[in-house]
Amino acid sequence: MKKLVKLVKVNNLQYNANRDPEVYRRSANENFRIQALVDGTGAVKCKLLDSTGKTLHEQTVNAPGTYTHEISFATPGVRVVTLSVEGNGEKFAQDLRLDVMEHAWIG
Repeated sequence: MKKLVKLVKVNNLQYNANRDPEVYRRSANENFRIQALVDGTGAVKCKLLDSTGKTLHEQTVNAPGTYTHEISFATPGVRVVTLSVEGNGEKFAQDLRLDVMEHAWIG
């Protein structure tokens, strides 16, 4: 049986919760690019949810295909968003940690 989501990427890098979060960091008002490579057939519903469960973005993708969304935050801090994918009788959810810096590194 095939997996519903083959790969999750943040800022064009495969997402790994154990990787140093510095590789995914962005400055305030700079976009994070979130992608999910979806496998299978038919229509698949992809959602991006904030920590309170509020939907930030929702899109239907024809599988096999790629869900892509860019999101930015105006204030610094750590955000946890959940990527939720449903289709073909399967469900997938993964929390993504997004670190927002006040400004870019100087030097």
